[in-house]
Amino acid sequence: MPAFQEISATQLSRLIGTSQCPALIDVRIPDDIAANPWMIPGSDFIPHAEIEAHAPSLQGKRVVVICHKGKKLSQGAAAWLRHSGVPAEHLAGGAIGWAEQELPRVPLSKLPPRDGQGRTVWVTRHRPKIDRIACPWLIRRFVDARAVFLFVAPSEVEDVAERFNATPFDVEGVHWSHRDDRCTFDVMLEEFSLTTEPLLRLADIVRGADTARPELAPESAGLLAASLGLSRMFDDDLAQLEAGMMLYDAFYRWSRDATGETHDWPQHTSPSAKKKKA
Repeated sequence: MPAFQEISATQLSRLIGTSQCPALIDVRIPDDIAANPWMIPGSDFIPHAEIEAHAPSLQGKRVVVICHKGKKLSQGAAAWLRHSGVPAEHLAGGAIGWAEQELPRVPLSKLPPRDGQGRTVWVTRHRPKIDRIACPWLIRRFVDARAVFLFVAPSEVEDVAERFNATPFDVEGVHWSHRDDRCTFDVMLEEFSLTTEPLLRLADIVRGADTARPELAPESAGLLAASLGLSRMFDDDLAQLEAGMMLYDAFYRWSRDATGETHDWPQHTSPSAKKKKA
């Protein structure tokens, strides 16, 4: 059982991918990162010596600090944050304990370059429908919570990517795009090593909706309808993305926690109905 002011890997794994996930701060030293070049999904890297300077930007957030073994660096950094008024815990067992439980890890070699503020920046076609909402959801929930998304005219995606050091996705001829019969969401799951059962189930739904194959999953038709509805509700692509985040949060939680649950009208009969039947 975790001690006070620490969280277990199992507890944290249930929060990752949800809107309730804490800010995850990785304070491992460079040698430990080089020996284990991956991150717990959604982590942000801050050197332990700089943690106090980052406290103002973490105000109002719950924080979990991660180091190599869950000892001095994460416990010390979490204590500094608490001293600064930030509710912070450390991950019991650290990154090594996480790996020993075979929980998902994102390979650092697959991450695009970050900007001066430590964010990944992505660009794609404007007027998103399915894949171009699903992929940002995946990135913000499992890769980079502070990721920036630029939506521009299709003809300008590659030039904007070059001029603004952004990573293009879901357009032809780029790394992060459709491959054979798989959509960009599938590709990101594979590349980021996020092939968990719930995410693969969600990928079937996304692929069916995005590639006009609703037979792949019964839920694909519903996702398509909801996605097209959102595209009519919002003129602003970023506002649509924010609304779509909740939509994918719901589909993910269903994929993870509720696939065996059904719902029906309660089979209650009113007294008057019983009398008429008699």
